[in-house]
Amino acid sequence: MHLIALTGGLATGKSHVGKMFEKMGGHLIQADLLGHHTLLPDGEAYEPVVERFGQGILDQAGLIQRKALAALVFEHPEKLAELNAIVHPAVHRLKQAITDPIVAKDPEAIIIVEAAIHIETGGYKKYEKLILVVCTLEEQIRRAMKRDNATREEVEARMARQLSLEEKRKFADYVIDTSGNDVETWHQAVEVYNQIKKL
Repeated sequence: MHLIALTGGLATGKSHVGKMFEKMGGHLIQADLLGHHTLLPDGEAYEPVVERFGQGILDQAGLIQRKALAALVFEHPEKLAELNAIVHPAVHRLKQAITDPIVAKDPEAIIIVEAAIHIETGGYKKYEKLILVVCTLEEQIRRAMKRDNATREEVEARMARQLSLEEKRKFADYVIDTSGNDVETWHQAVEVYNQIKKL
């Protein structure tokens, strides 16, 4: 079994690349989606998060409003650390519950876990290899503005709070550049996937 970390900057196309690996036979787990799941009312992190951050983060239906929660923790590193201490272990257990049956069925499985902050949390150290998805700065800004219906200033402010792609490159075992077209990206992804199969 190969457990591989997949990450990238804002709007670089990491989910797109992850789905390409899935088409090649890999198993894709999107940690950010697992994080969302743990915050649902039946999720493991729901009650502890509401208890810590208060009823003000809930909407009328009793669901955690992720934007309201993000606004509470974004400018406060200590609060963000508290939130991560609740959510990350819950995500890890959920990920384990997904990976165990995959490995039981296919001991040679390639499992790719996509997460935005593998490097920032140090989580990448638990994986065999780290794949970084990059694109040009202008392309990154253009995609993020279009995807999130955001202004250039809003996108640049979000990017300023993240590690730069150049910094992230220092940690990567493989780099896939999505600045070109889908065919070019696919060829890079195939090359990386074949290298992982040889590990």
